[in-house]
Amino acid sequence: MGSDSPERGARGPQDSRPAAPKTSHDASRTARIEDVHEIARAMPHVTVEYGSLGNPVYQVGGKSFVFFRNPRPDAVDPETGERYDDVMVFWVPSEADKLALVQDRTTPFFTTPHFDGHLSVLLRGSHLGRLTRQELAEIIEDAWLSRASRRRAAAWLEAQRLGRTAASGQAGSHRASGP
Repeated sequence: MGSDSPERGARGPQDSRPAAPKTSHDASRTARIEDVHEIARAMPHVTVEYGSLGNPVYQVGGKSFVFFRNPRPDAVDPETGERYDDVMVFWVPSEADKLALVQDRTTPFFTTPHFDGHLSVLLRGSHLGRLTRQELAEIIEDAWLSRASRRRAAAWLEAQRLGRTAASGQAGSHRASGP
């Protein structure tokens, strides 16, 4: 299912890609649902489709990278049996990335047997606050990179690198020169 994403090696658990430039948002604050929409829409070449219940599906090049899932029988409250109505799906670059996220008890990510063999993780909206906005941004950026074409992924990564270089150059231009 996820084998059509040749960009998979671009980022991994030991992330060496350039950090996204600082925004006007406090990156360390608790993530919110609005952030999912804002960050996903801000990625280049994104289109938004809508599922049968009006749930947004964010795509790049016709490939979904983040979507809000309809309630399904595989994701239910263990006490009540009620289907979760707030599950989001995020693509990941590799099975190793998926396992790192779902096996780490400090993260809110999970999976279900329905997603065995699928390069994605699930997250309940009600648990989104366990992430910072920056952590959420990295998850969404990874999702986008795992689904974007090689050309688009490379262009975005280069723009991030150049943006970071330009920002550090501007910071240095305010230093006093010479004795």
